[in-house]
Amino acid sequence: MTARILVAGIGNIFLGDDGFGSEVVRNAELPQDNPAVRVVDYGIRGMHLAYDLLDGWDTLVLVDAIPSRGNPGTLHVFQADHEAPDETVGVDAHGMEPAAVFASLRALGGSPPYTVVVGCEAGSVDEGIGLTEPVAEAVPRAARAVEDIVAALQSPAPSVSVAVSAPKEC
Repeated sequence: MTARILVAGIGNIFLGDDGFGSEVVRNAELPQDNPAVRVVDYGIRGMHLAYDLLDGWDTLVLVDAIPSRGNPGTLHVFQADHEAPDETVGVDAHGMEPAAVFASLRALGGSPPYTVVVGCEAGSVDEGIGLTEPVAEAVPRAARAVEDIVAALQSPAPSVSVAVSAPKEC
């Protein structure tokens, strides 16, 4: 049986590099006719993602901008930690923080699937449309990473977990 994979681009395109996830899912070359893989640009619709996760996806590939560690444009691929406490996170229909999405999912009676994050260190999340140069240059690498993750998860013996157990730079 083939794993069901939801690829979710998230972020606000009106806040500079926060639009990274949306840009990556537009550029990733993933089969559009495969019922086992769904690619969605959720933007800032966190509640929509939470409801979609109730549909029993085996894996979520979450593509998002992440806080900079001083190297904008650096990619990190890692497994999301669903065990982290989120008691300070409230349910927000317009919130797109992953912790808020997972809290909403739990409030709806669901549980998060295995989640791989493809994140890019943001350079600027100031108001404005368009990615900074280092983040824009990371988009093709991130799209390839998403394609590789999906291909690995669809193979008979998925091997993606060895690459995502801890933050990894690409």
